[in-house]
Amino acid sequence: MVTIRDVAKKSGVSIATVSRVLNANGYVHEDTRKKVMAAVDELKYSPNEVARSLYKKKSKLVGLLLPDITNPFFPQLARGVEDEMQKGGYRILFGNSDENAEKELDYLNTFIQNNVVGIISATNNKAKDNYKNLSIPVVFLDRTSTDYPSVYADGKKGGRMAAEEIVKRGSKRITILKGPAHIQPAQDRFQGALEVLSQSNIDFHVMSTTSFAFEDAEKWAKELFATYPDTDGVLASNDIVATAVLHEALRLGKSIPEELQIIGFDDIPQSSLLFPSLSTIRQPAYEMGKEAAQLLMKITNQEKIQQHQVQLPVTFIDRNTTRKVDENG
Repeated sequence: MVTIRDVAKKSGVSIATVSRVLNANGYVHEDTRKKVMAAVDELKYSPNEVARSLYKKKSKLVGLLLPDITNPFFPQLARGVEDEMQKGGYRILFGNSDENAEKELDYLNTFIQNNVVGIISATNNKAKDNYKNLSIPVVFLDRTSTDYPSVYADGKKGGRMAAEEIVKRGSKRITILKGPAHIQPAQDRFQGALEVLSQSNIDFHVMSTTSFAFEDAEKWAKELFATYPDTDGVLASNDIVATAVLHEALRLGKSIPEELQIIGFDDIPQSSLLFPSLSTIRQPAYEMGKEAAQLLMKITNQEKIQQHQVQLPVTFIDRNTTRKVDENG
C-alpha cells in the first residue's frame, strides 16, 4: 500500500509538506504543490479518509444504514446513494441492521467513531433516542419523519393503485397481505389498498405478516391458501412476498392470471424475470437514493433546503400476473 512517505520521497519534499498540500493547510509554493500532486497521481495514493477528517475536522465520509441487505430493493437504494455521493467526492460507510435495534445502535456508534459528516438511514426505529442525540445531520430514506429530512415514495397512493388495478381486472375475492406493523411504508400501502376495497363491493380479507424476510414469505403463502383457498386476487406487501405467493399458487396448480391475480410492491429487478413475470407497483428506488444523497450533501454544505420532505411518485407495472384490460372499452 502506498503511504504518504512514498509520496514525499517521490516528490522530493518532506512528509509535512505533502500533508499541507493534501489538506490545503498552510502555504506551499505552487510548483511544489504541482510536484506533490503529480506524485500522488503517479503512485495512485489514496489518503486515509478517517485520518484526514480528524485532522481537518471535516470528513468526506457518510454513514448509510439499511435494514436488510438480502432484500433486493435496498441495494437499489444504496446504489443511488453511492453513485450520487461519489460525484460529490464522498465515500460510504455501510451498515446492515437486520431490523435489530441493538445492532443499529452499534453501527451508529461506529459511524460517529469514524467521524462521518452525516447519516442516511432506512431505519425502522427512527422514534428512538439513537437519532435525537446525534450532532450530525440525518436524512431518512424510504421512511417518513416529521422531525428529519426524508425521501420516500408515495406508498398510500401505491396501495390504492394496486387495489384499483386488481379490481379493474376482475378479482372478486381478494386477500391483502398486510406488511409489518413497525414499518411505516408497509402500513401506508396497506391503508391505501384498504381505502379502495372498503368502498367497493368486493369481498376481501386481511392477513397480517411480521417481516419482509425471504424465509418467512413461503410460510405466509402456504397459510394464505390454506385459510382462503378461493382467493382470486392477492395484494402482496412487497415483491418478495408476492414471489412466494406465486410459487405456492403454481405448486397448487392454479392458473395465473386466469384463476389468480397477484400484484407485488417495489419492482425489484427479479420481478421481471419470474415466470410469469410479476405485476407490481414500482418504487423508484435508485432515484430515491440519489435524492437522499443530494439532500444530505446540501445540508452538510450548509446550502438552503427548499424541500425537507421529498415524496417520489409510484407507477403500476403491468406484467403477466394480472389480466389485461381494454383501456378504451
